[in-house]
Amino acid sequence: MIGIIMFFAALLMLLVGFPVAYTFGGVALIFGVLAEGPDIFAFMPFRIQSIMENVTLMAVPLFIFMGIVLQRTRLAEQLLESMGQLFGGVRGGLAISTVLVGALLAASTGVVGASVVAMGLISLPVMMKYNYDKRLACGTICASGTLGQIIPPSIILIILGDVLGIPVGDLFQAAVLPGAVLVGAYLIYILVIAWAKPEMAPTIPRDDSLNRKQFYLKAVSSIVPPLALVLVVLGSIFAGIATPTESAALGGVGALILAILYRQFSVKMVMEASIETVKVTAMVFAILLGATAFSMAFSYTGGDYIVEEVLSDLPGGATGFLILSMIAILILGFFIDFVEIAFIIVPILAPVADLLGIAPLWFAILIAMNLQTSFLTPPFGFSLFYLKGVAPREVTTMDIYKGVMPFILIQILIVISIMVLPSWYGLV
Repeated sequence: MIGIIMFFAALLMLLVGFPVAYTFGGVALIFGVLAEGPDIFAFMPFRIQSIMENVTLMAVPLFIFMGIVLQRTRLAEQLLESMGQLFGGVRGGLAISTVLVGALLAASTGVVGASVVAMGLISLPVMMKYNYDKRLACGTICASGTLGQIIPPSIILIILGDVLGIPVGDLFQAAVLPGAVLVGAYLIYILVIAWAKPEMAPTIPRDDSLNRKQFYLKAVSSIVPPLALVLVVLGSIFAGIATPTESAALGGVGALILAILYRQFSVKMVMEASIETVKVTAMVFAILLGATAFSMAFSYTGGDYIVEEVLSDLPGGATGFLILSMIAILILGFFIDFVEIAFIIVPILAPVADLLGIAPLWFAILIAMNLQTSFLTPPFGFSLFYLKGVAPREVTTMDIYKGVMPFILIQILIVISIMVLPSWYGLV
């Protein structure tokens, strides 16, 4: 039972607010030494070396660098302005353009914080100006900004690929359809709300300073460059021309080319993007090292056998296990970050899923879609904090909480559909 006690001790410390990496490493050290003595960590250096030599994980800093460079090119700003004008004549057009820009930013940057902040700074004031309902505006921005978790290239998909031993290219391909369905569900919800309650999502006037030709030329010039980068990065993976790591490097170069095209390139910008990339990457890998020590101590103290025995004997077999695991991940997502869940909870669940004959690709996409919800769920959803940090004073935290609720329900419905109809999504 030491492993189970260790798990709940780590969870309690995370909820109290201890740093994630130190929590995992410290709890593992204390309980591992108490249970097995210091020799339990004799092979830890080899595990650390294996992590640092992992070619798949090399894609993480490269995709982060690509996203941060694009964040500094005014890409989101120009996209939102152009898309807002394109769909402005439609009820809910600004919200629709926000979702579409969020999907495009997700496929080109994959950085949730950057997407939410950019759209919060640009789209939210415009929505408020044209009397959009505050809750609808906030929910749309938060939900659109989190699309980077399921639409490839996604950091969480890379991490899940490594944890579950699935080729990242296969995960990227498998995530395209669920991501597209989720975007479609968001759009349908906005259109229905705009039709049922026009006052919540009114139309906006078109910019009369541009003639039709200039208008469409501006829209194309804003949309084509990031779309081309998406096609290059994902197309090279899907066509088998490049591995995910190689395509991530290609994406980094492409981001620098876009910075030149947008006249935002400078040595200072590259330095700042590099430093920020190192900070984010160090955070991810510190958590990974702590989680590695934790999972090793958890296994050596017999915790994995207890979990496997309990979960494999659940009523309903594979279906019962899937339902319970998805509920557990959803609830944990209210309180802890997706990285901790991916590194700690998923390795515990994966052997049981394999034992029950659940397709790894199906299981991974279910987890990825579920983990995306963790960015929206109060009280600790990161997207909620990002938006609150840049929102006008008249937008309260409760407005944001209420606004994301319909989008959380949509995500849960999509998770259920993937669970019930995996063959429709091509996952089994």
